Amino acid sequence: MPKVLIIAYHFPPLRGSSGIQRTLRFCRYLPEFGWEPVVITAHPRAYEETSTDLMGELPRELPITRAFALNAASHLSFRGRYPNWLAVPDRWSSWFLGGVVAGMAAIRRHRVRAIFSTYPIATAHLIGLALSRLSGLPWIADFRDPMAQDGYPEDPLQWKSFRWIEERTLRRAARATFTSPSAIRDYQQRYPDIPRERFVLIENGYDEEAFTGLTLPAMPTDGDGRRRLVLLHSGVVYPSERDPTQLFQALRMLKDQQQVDASTVEFRFRASGNDGLLAGLAARHGVSDLVSLLPPIPYRDALTEMCGADALLVMQAANCNSQIPAKVYEYLRARRPLLTFTDAMGDTADLIRRAGIGPILPLDSASAIAAALPAFLADLRAGTVPIASDEFAQAGSRRARTQQLSVVLNEIA
Repeated sequence: MPKVLIIAYHFPPLRGSSGIQRTLRFCRYLPEFGWEPVVITAHPRAYEETSTDLMGELPRELPITRAFALNAASHLSFRGRYPNWLAVPDRWSSWFLGGVVAGMAAIRRHRVRAIFSTYPIATAHLIGLALSRLSGLPWIADFRDPMAQDGYPEDPLQWKSFRWIEERTLRRAARATFTSPSAIRDYQQRYPDIPRERFVLIENGYDEEAFTGLTLPAMPTDGDGRRRLVLLHSGVVYPSERDPTQLFQALRMLKDQQQVDASTVEFRFRASGNDGLLAGLAARHGVSDLVSLLPPIPYRDALTEMCGADALLVMQAANCNSQIPAKVYEYLRARRPLLTFTDAMGDTADLIRRAGIGPILPLDSASAIAAALPAFLADLRAGTVPIASDEFAQAGSRRARTQQLSVVLNEIA
C-alpha cells in the first residue's frame, strides 16, 4: 500500500481545534481507500492546551513523529513579549527545521509516495514546500482557511511571509485542496495562470463513529416544570470573525421588552477560547444572566451536548464569506435546529440554504436579530423549526471526504 506523509500542527493531544478532526479522520480512513498515512506533527510542548481525550482514536499502527517545536509566546518571550520576527510566519516557526529533518527521515524510512500538508499553521506548508523540493515527491497543500487576506495577518512582515508561502505553495503543489467553493474562486482569480485542475474542493465534515452510542442529557426545567431553552455555540469565538456584540445588543433589547429572560432561555458558549471578552460584552450589555460561558470538555461529551441542545448557534462574519466553520457539519449531523448569524452572500449561508433550514440572520445587525429571535424561540417551543435531513447530513461524513482525498492522491502519484 502506498504511503502519504501528512504534515499537521493540529493533531492530538492538542485541545480546542476543530481542525484536528479533519486530519485525524484522514489518518483513520485512508487505509480503507488504499493509502497508509505517516504523520509529522509538532512536539506537544508547543501546544497552548493539551487533552488526552482523542489519543485513543489514533490508529495503533500509525507512525507519528513529534518534531522539535517551540511556541514563541511561551518559550521565547520575556515578560510576555517577544520580537516580531520570531512569529514569522507564525509563533511555531521553530517547527520548520525539526519538521524538515523528521520529514526526510520518514520519507526514506517508509518509502513515501506523496506529501500532504494542512494550513493553518503556515509553517506546515513551509515544511511541505521544503520536503517536496528536497524529495521531488508530489504534494497536496490543504487550505482549511485562506492565507494572506485583506487585513490578515495584521503585522506587515507576517502578511508578506504568508503571501510568499501562499504563492510558492500554489505554484509548487500538484494539488491545492480547499473547504469551500468561494475560496477556490478567490484563489483562481488571484492566480489566473495556475491551471484550474490544481484547485480541488474537499469540504469539512463529521465522523459518524463519534456519534455512535451517545446518551443525551436531561434538559433543565424551572420550578413549574417548563423547560428552559438552551441555544449552544460549541467552539472558538473569534473577536472579529464571530463577534457576538450585535447578538448581545439584541438580547438586551428583547430583555427590556420582557420578551426573553433567564428563566426561559440560555445562550451557552462552550469552549469559546475568549471567555474574558464574552463576559465583558455580556456585562456591558446587561445580559450576563442570559449568557453562560463553560469550559472545554472531551470531544464526545461536546457532541452529546450538541445533540441535547434545543438549537445550535452558527456565527460567521462577512469577512469570512469564503469559509464554512467546520463545526457546522457536526451541527447538521446532530439533527438539531440551527440559528445562523452570517452574511446571506457567503458560503456558510449557502450551505444552510441547501440544507433547507434556517433562519439566516445578519451577525452585524442587532435590530434584525431582535426582530426575528422571538418567533424563532416560539417555533422552538412548538417543535416546528426544521432540521437537516439524514441524507443531507450524511453526505458530509469524513469517510466520504477521505475517499475524495484518496482520489486526488491516486491522480498525483
